[in-house]
Amino acid sequence: MTFIKNLFLNTKHITLYGLLLAILVFFLKWLEWKFLIVNHSLDIYAGLIAVFFTLLGIWIATQLVKAKVQTVIIEKKVYLTPEIINEDELAKLNLSNREYEVLQLLTQGNSNAEIADQLCLSLSTVKTHVSNLFVKMEVKSRTQAIEKAKRLNIVT
Repeated sequence: MTFIKNLFLNTKHITLYGLLLAILVFFLKWLEWKFLIVNHSLDIYAGLIAVFFTLLGIWIATQLVKAKVQTVIIEKKVYLTPEIINEDELAKLNLSNREYEVLQLLTQGNSNAEIADQLCLSLSTVKTHVSNLFVKMEVKSRTQAIEKAKRLNIVT
């Protein structure tokens, strides 16, 4: 303890001088900061505003470019292929055997030419059967005829 006391007494002037210099440096740095803020306040405010609007512009750009994904749920009746043909509905349509064969081939996705080849008929006869099917089933297209036939369970 006496060593520290002697050291302090011997270096008292040096320690006091060092402390005074530290306080002076702190005061000068504080004055420099105040001077910087006062003299350059307009530049500092303009810089802060520029940074704010830059960040705002980046955020808006990311919002505009972001892909807008919208989930749409569509409910649609799905008619499963029946195992049993509904004879009552088939009788109501009053289809001939040949028209019924043409309808079955239509539901398999065959074209008029393919149906003509499979049934050994001319193309014009197949077209006549198809148009008779449309009239009897009260539809206007092949797609509607296939959908209605599946809905009525008259094709497999």
